[in-house]
Amino acid sequence: MAFDAEVNGHILPLDADERVGGENYGPRPKPLTLVSLGGCTGMDVISILGKMRVELDGFDVNVSGELTDEHPKYFHKIHIIYTFKGKDLPMEKLQKAINLSQDRYCGVTAMLNKVAEITHEIVIEE
Repeated sequence: MAFDAEVNGHILPLDADERVGGENYGPRPKPLTLVSLGGCTGMDVISILGKMRVELDGFDVNVSGELTDEHPKYFHKIHIIYTFKGKDLPMEKLQKAINLSQDRYCGVTAMLNKVAEITHEIVIEE
């Protein structure tokens, strides 16, 4: 069940769960969809905030998804938590950067919007 995928010159191991014959050699393919979404929108948000001259002490993106009950199972609900770290961060600029990513720049969001409801929230840690 395990194999290696080559992505942009990097080797990424993939495997199935042990319950279905895998050996937990690497991540499962479906959760990597959520990783792709988090990476895409996260890079957008950081780039946009840089252009807005918003300085952060830290930034995290956490993406979770809910699968359908029937096969083929796919994510029909996805939730993104954007955690910004810093003092006196301008909420309106944070929200604008997220909106630009989700509505205009992130191709992964555009693709997943066709099959899933995508929601988000903002957490600020000082």
